[in-house]
Amino acid sequence: MKKILVVDDNKEILEVIELILGLEGYQVNGLWDASKLNQRITDFKPDLILLDVMLGVLDGRDLCNLLKKDKSTDHIPVIMISASHTLGDMNNHICHPNDFIAKPFDINNLINKVGAQLVA
Repeated sequence: MKKILVVDDNKEILEVIELILGLEGYQVNGLWDASKLNQRITDFKPDLILLDVMLGVLDGRDLCNLLKKDKSTDHIPVIMISASHTLGDMNNHICHPNDFIAKPFDINNLINKVGAQLVA
């Protein structure tokens, strides 16, 4: 069973994504406190990370950049999620996620993008 770590400081959105992906057969672990990201990755060992851009005082683009530069996490696909940013904003911030989903998201789009990353 593929493991997905969802990082979003909005607990309602986090719960919705966990429910949707759980129903698709994935093992989903939600994290609303992004300061605990590294420990959760170590403990959970996700196959994919869904990462919100706006995480309170933290910027998901910076976290994505750190994940992609770290040899222990650079292999994990990252899909960025945002209501206020675009994929261009990711690249301008030196963050190169594997994919991007705009909020509000279409459920089928979420499922398809997650599935595409997990078969790659």
